[in-house]
Amino acid sequence: MTDGATPMTQVRFAVEGDVPALLDLMRGLARFEGYADNFAVTEDVLIEQGFRRSPPDFECLVTDGPDGKPVAMLVFYMIPFAFRAKPTLFVKELYVVEARRGNGDGDRLMRAAAAEAVKRGCALMKWQVAGWNAEAARFYKRLGAVADTEWVDYSVSGDALTNLGRETL
Repeated sequence: MTDGATPMTQVRFAVEGDVPALLDLMRGLARFEGYADNFAVTEDVLIEQGFRRSPPDFECLVTDGPDGKPVAMLVFYMIPFAFRAKPTLFVKELYVVEARRGNGDGDRLMRAAAAEAVKRGCALMKWQVAGWNAEAARFYKRLGAVADTEWVDYSVSGDALTNLGRETL
């Protein structure tokens, strides 16, 4: 390109050789979202859960930088059954390194995930956005996404999870 623009990178599925770069991206996301102190993912975890299990616990789409290493990722997993009797593609993580933001990597990753959802017969593609992340909310709205204001996420963890699990019938 002669106009100085960043060449458009293609989206591809991550491979096991991408694991070190994926871990760096995931750590970057953990710092950005404020949970780095609780981040427990390792290369071994990624290899086992994403590339050795069948079916994998997660799949990952990436775009590469000029050096051929991933600079953006979209981690997703499949929910095989829901009320629509079709699967849902759940986007767990979308992250683009700061230097690449605004170059279309996130857009291409979301479009590739949507194409994958259609290919797999999904009724829905779904994800969550932190309430404080207004920039992400604007990005998703530009893509045609609609915030779900009817459902509220709940979670249980730590001692509360352990205690709840002890209360069996």
